[in-house]
Amino acid sequence: MDIMNSVFPVILSGGSGTRLWPLSRKHYPKQFLKLTSELTMLQETASRVTHLQPPILVCNDNHRFIASEQLQQIGVKPTATILEPIARNTAPAILLAAIKAQQLDKEAILVVLAADHVIHDNQRFRQAMNKALHEAQQGYLATFGVVPTKPEVGYGYIQARDISSGVSPIVRFVEKPNLATAEEYIRDGQYLWNSGMFVFKASVLLDEMTTLDPQLVSNVQLAFDAASTDLDFIRVDQELFAQCPDISIDYALMEKTQKGVVVALDAGWSDVGSFATLWDVMDKDCQGNVCLGDVKNIESRDCLVQSENQFIATVGVRDLVVIGTKDSILVAHKDKVQQVKDVVTYLANTDRNEHLLHREVHRPWGKYDSVDNGQRYQVKRITVKPGASLSKQMHHHRAEHWIVVSGTAVVEIDGKETLLSENQSIYIPLGAVHRLTNPGKVQLELIEVQSGSYLGEDDIVRFDDVYGRS
Repeated sequence: MDIMNSVFPVILSGGSGTRLWPLSRKHYPKQFLKLTSELTMLQETASRVTHLQPPILVCNDNHRFIASEQLQQIGVKPTATILEPIARNTAPAILLAAIKAQQLDKEAILVVLAADHVIHDNQRFRQAMNKALHEAQQGYLATFGVVPTKPEVGYGYIQARDISSGVSPIVRFVEKPNLATAEEYIRDGQYLWNSGMFVFKASVLLDEMTTLDPQLVSNVQLAFDAASTDLDFIRVDQELFAQCPDISIDYALMEKTQKGVVVALDAGWSDVGSFATLWDVMDKDCQGNVCLGDVKNIESRDCLVQSENQFIATVGVRDLVVIGTKDSILVAHKDKVQQVKDVVTYLANTDRNEHLLHREVHRPWGKYDSVDNGQRYQVKRITVKPGASLSKQMHHHRAEHWIVVSGTAVVEIDGKETLLSENQSIYIPLGAVHRLTNPGKVQLELIEVQSGSYLGEDDIVRFDDVYGRS
């Protein structure tokens, strides 16, 4: 029997990526961004393991349609998509995947991957993974330890007993060190960066976790057993899942088990946890600059400059990060980029929304871009996918005017349907029940002008929605 038939990648896609603001937002975090290639980080991760069974995806409920669409774009249909109703760290998430995998195959082996890591050398990754799979078949719980390239204070470390063969028992896990300690680890030669990726049999994981923390396993099992299905999603019971502790798999399992081994990984890995690490892994020009978008650097060195939609120029600067999006601009020194999370905290505490959403917001039916707004009005550019439909809805506080730019629209207002083509428009009065559908084979683009006393996204009463949104 081919072992690969029983190997299920588990892709954990619950991160928020606050240190990569303004590129990363709460409702569109870094795993959905194209940071280092033409594929998003989630797509890169899924592409890395297409020789295995289709992945089990564990993701935030709010991200389910984004994740599904991005995987569909590369031809990947998950074995299962498990929705976490609330974040409870990696231990409960991995246990959910293990329970599902055991339903599918009693001999299932899990390859647990984060959705937002960079690995440049896929061949070396597969070689390390094959070593880990061998260890998992013997009943061990394997984790990948990245061979360090420098003293790094942003990562935790794993001390190996003897890593010369590429696989070693684990001596201990250590937290992020100071620089002097990190330098000592590098000289020692037996310390590896903690990657947060794992390989083990689902049955061994569940048995060991039942021994170490039976209450946690019981809580996760109850939440999974009470799950409901929603389209292609497994929606875990929120009330029961909330009883699970917020705990990582390192703390819950790997630091306590006697079955842990570490497999050395030397494949150009990075967790891209900050703009400094993003600059590290990107190709640079002869002045050490990384330039993305409409950018011009003059006598500037070792900078990361990225523009989404406007021209950005730097003159005579060094070691800066300059990130421009449609609604925000970040300027930071590379040595201070860990403090970007403080900007996110400020935005959250001042009742702003730049940390939550981009100006361009993705929806299961397409997307919209808020191009202008003022007192009592807002203008959006709306794109609807072929065959897609918005929910049947109404608004208490706003009226809307739709102008078709390209494609064809079917507009239903209070039970009456109207077919619109390019340059035609229609008015939706306040309180009217309406729905927008794209019946064509090409994208529908239209301009929406909203007017009224309140224009918030929560002024939507849905009567029917093909995507199951309330």
